[in-house]
Order: sequence, then C-alpha cells, then structure tokens
Amino acid sequence: MIEIVSPGALKNAHSIIQNALQQGCFELMEPEAMEFAKTFGITTPEYRVATSPGDAVQAADEIGFPVVLKIVSPNIIHKTDVGGVKVGINDNKGVKAAYTEIINNVRKNRPDAKIRGVIVSAMALHAPEVIIGGLRDPQFGPAVMFGMGGVFVEIFKDISFRISPLEEYEALEMIGEVKGSAILKGFRNSKALDILTLAQTILKVSEIMISLLEIKEIDLNPILVYPKGVKAVDVRVILNRA
Repeated sequence: MIEIVSPGALKNAHSIIQNALQQGCFELMEPEAMEFAKTFGITTPEYRVATSPGDAVQAADEIGFPVVLKIVSPNIIHKTDVGGVKVGINDNKGVKAAYTEIINNVRKNRPDAKIRGVIVSAMALHAPEVIIGGLRDPQFGPAVMFGMGGVFVEIFKDISFRISPLEEYEALEMIGEVKGSAILKGFRNSKALDILTLAQTILKVSEIMISLLEIKEIDLNPILVYPKGVKAVDVRVILNRA
C-alpha cells in the first residue's frame, strides 16, 4: 500500500499543533493552517505574512500579481465580517491601500483582536470548486466528507461521507456519488479534471484524522480542481480542547 502520510509529515504537523496549543489557540491561524496542509503535500497558493505595507508590497512582488490580502489574527474566524479581506489586487499601490484598510477595519470592528499581520497570497486561477472535510464523530470516530463547492453544497447538500480509514477505491466512490461530479469528469466538451489527485487528497485527510488525535475538524474549502493537480485555497484546522 502506498504511504499516504509520512512520519516526517506527522512530526512537522505535531510541531505546528503544539505551538498553537501552547499559545492557548484551538484553531490554527491561516498561515499555520496553510503550512499544515503543505506538510502533507496538499498544494496551497503561495503566500507570505506581512507586518507593514512595505512588507506586503515586497511579498506581492515576490509572489506575482494578482494577490489576495487577509487579516491574520487568532481572534478572528470570519474575516470578511470585519473587513479583513481584499481580493484581486493588481499593483503595489493597491497592496499598500488594501493593507492599511484591512488593519483599520479590524481595529474598528474588533478592537480586542490581536493582529499578527496580513497574509499576502497568490490569487488562484478559476476552476471548479470542491470541499473536503475531516471530522471526529462522537459515535463513529474519524470520518471524511466530500462535496462540490458553491451552490451544490449550500443549496443541494450534494455531499458524501465515509468512516476512516479509506482505500483509494472508496475515495473515488465518494467523488462519484455526488451529482456534481459530472463536472469533474468533463462536461460539454470541457477537459476532464484530476480526479485521482483529488482522491489522494481525500485519503490524506482521512489519514490526518486517524493519526492526529488533537484535530477535531479540518476543512479544505474550497479546493480548486484543474486538469492536472488541485489547490486548497482556504484551510481551516480546529483542535480538540481536551
């Protein structure tokens, strides 16, 4: 059987988790969550954390435009609710303005929040969206969820579940069970997308839930699926309190 999660990845993940717990945090901040995903070979957009407008400009120059800016704070979960997100920024002037506006918005709307900086990340190319989640069910233990993104999950609840651990054929079955999977297979002359890599990502989330008991939930939402490869644009990792 192919090794899905290496001992080295688990060691790095434990380090990230313990660092958060030592600071009294039970949810990884976005840079930590992105690093956590990358540890397991889950591709994310390139990013930097900036602590000044000048840092943000340098980060954007290194990454390449367009970029997205988002607040980094252990106290803020829903960033858009406090004006903590700016997308589609195409030049240095826009980066400076976005950085300053985000900081001002957060200080106004959440004066109690600890601000660790602003994450500057590459804006991913448009592609069909899916969701992969891991959770620890009180009755059944670790489980994995897969669904199509956007209105498919919000309105149609087009999702599938499995109890961990999984084999590859089960991950492929999960993908095939959702109605929106026709989009992934190539719909109306569009290219077929990388379902095998998507299945491997489901297996990785399954193994993460089995191997890391500190994790209560993990949410990759959305994942963009391309003809070759997938990319997790947002990663959320919630830790157990006991």
